[in-house]
Parts: sequence; structure tokens; C-alpha cells
Amino acid sequence: MNIDSIFRNIDPEISSILGRALDGKEISSPDTLKLLNATGQSLSVITLVADELRRRANGEIVSYVINRNINFTNVCIKQCGFCAFSRDFRVEEGYLLPIEEIVRRAKEAWQFGATEICIQAGLPPKMDGFFYIDLCRAIKKELPEIHIHAFSPEEILYGSKLSNNKVHDYLGMLKEAGLGSLPGTSAEILVKEIRDKISPGRISIEQWIDIISTAHKLDIPTTSTIMYGHIESSSDIVSHLEIIRNIQRQTGKFTEFVPLSYVHYDAPMSNHHLVKDIRPGADGLEILKIHAISRIFFNNFINNLQVSWVKEGPKLSQILLNSGANDLGGCLINESISTSAGSQYGQFMRPVDMRKIIKAAGKIPAQRTSKYEIIKDFRTSEEIESENSLDKIDPDRFGSYNELIKLNSFRFKKG
Repeated sequence: MNIDSIFRNIDPEISSILGRALDGKEISSPDTLKLLNATGQSLSVITLVADELRRRANGEIVSYVINRNINFTNVCIKQCGFCAFSRDFRVEEGYLLPIEEIVRRAKEAWQFGATEICIQAGLPPKMDGFFYIDLCRAIKKELPEIHIHAFSPEEILYGSKLSNNKVHDYLGMLKEAGLGSLPGTSAEILVKEIRDKISPGRISIEQWIDIISTAHKLDIPTTSTIMYGHIESSSDIVSHLEIIRNIQRQTGKFTEFVPLSYVHYDAPMSNHHLVKDIRPGADGLEILKIHAISRIFFNNFINNLQVSWVKEGPKLSQILLNSGANDLGGCLINESISTSAGSQYGQFMRPVDMRKIIKAAGKIPAQRTSKYEIIKDFRTSEEIESENSLDKIDPDRFGSYNELIKLNSFRFKKG
């Protein structure tokens, strides 16, 4: 990339920062703050540099995973302002899937080609502290080859406390029971002042770091995330990114970084004006900027940057695949959390449609495992458009979140 010709008309400080990034050097927090405040042509060049760093790390491959989300309960003792998914146990719409139903859904996904099931849920009151462990064992008994990507740090903390186990020991039991990796959710923004406003009573920053770091020491990989577009500042974003990078510097066990823009439509803190000066999510340029700068910030630390099609939609996702992102996430089958907050992009994307989106963005589609091992890449039009059994299924077959909360057969019963 010819730096002189491309950087000629942009801010010299921005040019210098991007030049260092292209030389493989780490950019600092003050550097990152300057990039976050960039506009106009400088932003365009930032996205070009992010795309170049993506190419160096991943070539032209853009990956996806065939998976199923199983959000087994929406009943939760916490009341986070951004969450439209959770229900208090007294609300009629509370549900709880028994282990046999969760296993049935996992088996159905496996039969349609899924290699991963992603399990996250609310924190139901009086839950058996060993429930997560029993669930992993039950799934692995029926599906020994499937990858279980499950339980946020908030859930790990909850389970360890209810089972009277230390976090280290509890994670060890989960690993032995078949847990493959943890989602790095419940992070939101790792800044106390922000967390106290949008999710009071949520897992603390110190607890989140401890659980993620402990998982890494036990050779349990995790993802990493950020939720932005609400009340955070650019400085808050930089603080969050720095925490993630410092953990990765020590452990190297983050498989990917996933920027998650705040979906405000049905979120309580937006609908009921619970938080002062809250924004209605990030705009398009902010989403572009966060993805591109994340690629630059994590260069040489986290190779995989995932775009959430559920939150950004297929059109913006294609742009992000040319702005630093190299992964389109999972087909999900039963996404519920973003959908309940008002996301308009559906609960399931067929693998063939994911491949078409990736190909149209000028990249090579590839199916991957949860640990980013490539199962198969699709280079020809015939391969890209070929359909398997999951591609031919009507998405309505799997049911929607709105249908699930009305089913009396899974109604949550206190105690």
C-alpha cells in the first residue's frame, strides 16, 4: 500500500498513526482516541488501512459458522436497562426449557449440519447451581462431537455462587462436562460509571476480567465483545478496548472480537427514559468506525473481527467486510436477544445466503469451526449457491421468540 499517495490530504497525526499500524506496530490509547474522533477523508483512509490489515491476517477468506442459539430461559433476577429479552418470574411471558428440550433442539441443529450450539439465557431465581454442568453432560452424551459455546461470565459467576464453588473449580467442572468455549458477553462497556447507569447490579469489571482470564488459564477460549451506541464516550470505548487487549496480551485465548451496536427500539432504558441522554443506537458511520478501528487496535493480537448481521443487517455487513471484518458470525437459527430488542433482520440466516453476501462483498466464503478452523471454502458460483438441507428449511419451522413466550408447555414456574 502506497502510504504517500493515499495519506497526502489527511490529518498528519492520523497519517502517522496509520503508518505505524501498517508497519505492524501497536497503536496506543491516545492514538485510538484520535482515530475515533476522525471524520471525512481521514475516516475513509482508516477503513482502507483496516481492510489491508484484515487481508494480511486472513487473506480474502470471510468465514461463518453453522450454529443454533438456544436461549433456554428469559427469566432473570437482573434488570439491565438495555435488555428487552428478560422477564421477571412473575410475568406471564416467562419460560424455561427443560434439559430434554434443549438437547432436542441441539440434536435437530446437528442433523441440519450445525457444528456449534450457543447457549445463553437469563438468571432464573433458585436455579440449581449444577444445572449448567448437567446440561453440558446431557448434550455431550447425545452429541459428543458438537461444540458447546455457552454461558457468559455473568452466568458463570451465578452458577459458581449457587453451587458454592470457586470460579476456577466451576469452570473446570464445566470443561470436564463438555464446555468448549465461553461467549465474552456481559461486558457491555467495561467502565464502572457507565455500567452503574445501564446495568446496575451487573457483574463487576473485576469479576468479568477474573472469569475470562481464569477460563483462558484453563485453556477454555472465549470471544470478546463491546456494546456501544448508548451513553458511552469515545474515551470509554478506548478504556474497554485496552482491557481486552491487555488480557489477550497475557493469555492469547480470545478467538475473536465482536462489536455489538445497541438496539434501542424495545430496550427499557430507551423506551421508559430510564437513562439520561441515551442515544438511539449508533449511526452508520459510527458502526463503520468501530469495526475499522477495532481491526487496527487489535492488529497482531486478535486476528478475527466478527460483524453481527443480526444487528447491522446484510447490507451494512457487506460494507463492514471491506472495513476490517473477516467473519459473518453464525446462522443462529433461533436468535432471540437482539430480536426481542427490536432488531429487524430476523432470527436465522441460511448458509447459502451468508455465502452470497460474502461473495458479493468480493470475498471467498468459508464455513469454519468455533475455533476458526476452516471446514470448507466456496470459490465457484456452483459451490456458493449449492444448497443443503438447512438451506431448504422454512425459518418458521424453528419457531420465533414471540411464539415461545406464549407456550404454556414451557411456562416458568417459581421454585
